[in-house]
Amino acid sequence: MKYAVFTVGLPELTPEQAVATLRELGYDGVEWRVVDQAPAADGAPGFWSGNRCTWPLSSFVDDAPHIAALTAQAGLALPSVGTYVHCGNLAAVEQAMQGVAKLGAPQLRVNVPPYDGNESYLKAYDRARAQYREVAELAKRYGRRALIELHHGSLLPSASSAAMFLHNFDPQYVGVIHDAGNMVYEGYESYRIGLEVLGPFLAHVHLKNARWQTAGERPDGSVEWRADWAPISQGMVDIQALFRTLRVVGYDGWVSFEDFSTEQPLLERLRDNLAFVKRVERLT
Repeated sequence: MKYAVFTVGLPELTPEQAVATLRELGYDGVEWRVVDQAPAADGAPGFWSGNRCTWPLSSFVDDAPHIAALTAQAGLALPSVGTYVHCGNLAAVEQAMQGVAKLGAPQLRVNVPPYDGNESYLKAYDRARAQYREVAELAKRYGRRALIELHHGSLLPSASSAAMFLHNFDPQYVGVIHDAGNMVYEGYESYRIGLEVLGPFLAHVHLKNARWQTAGERPDGSVEWRADWAPISQGMVDIQALFRTLRVVGYDGWVSFEDFSTEQPLLERLRDNLAFVKRVERLT
């Protein structure tokens, strides 16, 4: 396996600090976060707002040569780009693809919309599938691959749902980011079932962990449960079982950390995560 970090998990570091840190710790690559983000409400950098390790989408095309040089100088590879564009905004998708092509990265995240249950799932699904056909055409034009991340609260929370969605698409231009941590929230299925049904659409792996905990009592008197992020080695995702199954299906590509736990300081977290998964890989 080759290991990268998705920079959503590095909110305290500048891009320059990030590549130096990842190189020093022994990572192989960096997955840059690209989005026009809101400033942090309290001024402190956070995962989703005020993140210092984020490139704006609005200037991504112009920034791409600098990003590429910064990454190359650190000896890091570019496995994918973590954009927040989705298939319903084709103009933003094309802008992102222009930047990714200029950057020289092979693929980028292009998600399907969220799903909140307020409209027919099947109608939303059909609409998104038609939109993703246009995304696939753009990917072919730019020689890139558009990736759907399995995500709770979206139209495609599970591997089997994504495999069905992409049926009859060309896996050269579209694929899936497997994310077992997200599937703790919604979409869990046996790792082997999910990875086998994805087949050639398995393009990238995000690695984080989560766990369920009690959150009070519902009005009917039953126990309410809530999922929350957990350290890589302490959540419900069986990392060793996941890696064993990745090996079984022949995946030996990139694993990109997207750790939202905060029990450890950032640098300790980065160091210990890499050491843990390398130990797990040796055991499988």
